[in-house]
Amino acid sequence: MNFHLQFPISPFSQKINYSNSFLFLGSCFAENMGDLMSEHKFKIILNPHGVLYNPSSIAVALRRYMKIDFVTEDELFFANDCWNSWEHHSRFSNPDKQVCLTNINKSISEAHTFLKNTDWLFITFGSAYVYKKNERLVGNCHKQTQKEFAKSMLSVSEMGEEYKWLVKELLAFNPKLKIVFTISPVRYVRDGVVENNLSKSRLIETVHQLTSKNVFYFPAYELMMDDLRDYRFYKEDLVHPNEQAINYVFEKFVSANFDETAIQLLNSIKEIIAAKNHKPFHLDTDSHKKFKVAFLERCKKMQLENPGLNLKEEINYFGK
Repeated sequence: MNFHLQFPISPFSQKINYSNSFLFLGSCFAENMGDLMSEHKFKIILNPHGVLYNPSSIAVALRRYMKIDFVTEDELFFANDCWNSWEHHSRFSNPDKQVCLTNINKSISEAHTFLKNTDWLFITFGSAYVYKKNERLVGNCHKQTQKEFAKSMLSVSEMGEEYKWLVKELLAFNPKLKIVFTISPVRYVRDGVVENNLSKSRLIETVHQLTSKNVFYFPAYELMMDDLRDYRFYKEDLVHPNEQAINYVFEKFVSANFDETAIQLLNSIKEIIAAKNHKPFHLDTDSHKKFKVAFLERCKKMQLENPGLNLKEEINYFGK
């Protein structure tokens, strides 16, 4: 008997390798995937606005990056003893208004330069629901009361029209760019279970309308819903994928879309990461010293063979 339904994943027409760079935008699941790419030494930028959930807020962020459209002082607001931006995650919030503004605009500037030259843009939609305050789109509510905002759900036609033009703008801005859409498997049950499913279905329909020569879809959502399909793959809140599930989705992503050289290098880096995280009982034994020397040499050799790879942290650790 087979209790595990697996399905084939259509690979991208262009393979991923370690010479590529990546910009990840979107929900907390984008953070999960971006963190794993960074851990395995890929060159990435992750959520320059902080976590964003709805397609419209992500579109606003991308247009700011392309145009270097800096946030101004009058766009900030004061709450919870900090200055905040309705567009940005609270990691940018600060008691000092100028510090908040400087950090936000520095991130926009860095994202502009990176987006202009990057190879891959990954966009993860979390929810089709949007919030507005005085007709202005809100990307993060900063724990303000629900009554301050008007909530609505974007239609497939609204999202499709906006992203049809946005994709054209992005490819004009960076002609070598490849765009990958994913739908977050995190379920927003606070909206209601039925409402969450409707929201996800609209997002799925939208992104499938957008796929083309340079625009791809990766089925992270389907891997959770139809392949793993069990609450043991969720955290205690029963809505967020746990570490085991995230790693499974990442492994599927790698096997489908990385070239052979990248897969071999990634597996070698995994071994180095595991060695660095190893906690020996006795630090001063000859065997442990030989262990560190062996991995130091591996790191140096790997760095020499792959000049774009950054193993400085590992070389410093094994060289102590």
